[in-house]
Amino acid sequence: PQSVVQEVNELWEQGYREVTLLGQNVDSYLWYGGGLKKDFEKASDIQKATAVDFAGLLAMVAEAQPGMRIRFSTSNPQDMTLDVVRTMARYKNICNYIHLPVQSGSNRILKAMNRLHTREEYMQLIDDIRQIIPDCGISQDMIAGFPGETEEDHRETLSLMEYVKYDFGFMFAYSERPGTLAARKLEDDIPDQVKKRRLQEIIALQQKHSLYRTSQHLGKTEEVLIEGPSRKSDEHWMGRTSSNTVVVFPKEHYEVGQFVMVRIDDCTSATLLGEAVGHAENME
Repeated sequence: PQSVVQEVNELWEQGYREVTLLGQNVDSYLWYGGGLKKDFEKASDIQKATAVDFAGLLAMVAEAQPGMRIRFSTSNPQDMTLDVVRTMARYKNICNYIHLPVQSGSNRILKAMNRLHTREEYMQLIDDIRQIIPDCGISQDMIAGFPGETEEDHRETLSLMEYVKYDFGFMFAYSERPGTLAARKLEDDIPDQVKKRRLQEIIALQQKHSLYRTSQHLGKTEEVLIEGPSRKSDEHWMGRTSSNTVVVFPKEHYEVGQFVMVRIDDCTSATLLGEAVGHAENME
């Protein structure tokens, strides 16, 4: 953890204003001065007392640089603890955004995928996150047409999406990946046209939910970190809110790397549109 904090401090000195703690599964992070996580039970009492899990690492980084935005990715539902969510809620500079891959809304397909969470456990985690951080942005990964997926399995995915109403997502049709358990054990038995149709239904529903989520920002004034020019206009800046929603607004006298308060006046399913009303530090 000390090396992570040192790197964050160095990045701050170099002018960076946002960092992402990145791992294939960040929630499995555990440092105790010993070996692998599975060997933790054999650790000494001193090692256990000074161990740092992911919630602890988040807190250390947030406290080291209170002006730095902190994000993290990716979480596995079965490993994400509410300690992490409570830590997010405790520190203003930890962004209110969680990428929480689910892949399918069907327990049968989740089991076939060797995912270690059920539909019900995932929904309970969503409920707990919403209770602790009501305005938390949540995104998904979803696969359409996994081997053996029936229309009922697909409908369960759509119903899960209706329950969560994700801010945005990363959606794909299943394709064999060489070397994986699915490629070795399961026949890719869903016709391409069925995969494509199911994927389009998932995408259409996500676009509906994305518009629902962006419309909830209308009329609010939110802190935005300016990342660079808008792709569509050199006269506008592009930045993101804490919940990872893209915001576009006129440049005026603001600069990249500044935190500004932006009044949200309009939106699409993917973007918030507004006007800057001042630097964030002036709005405290």
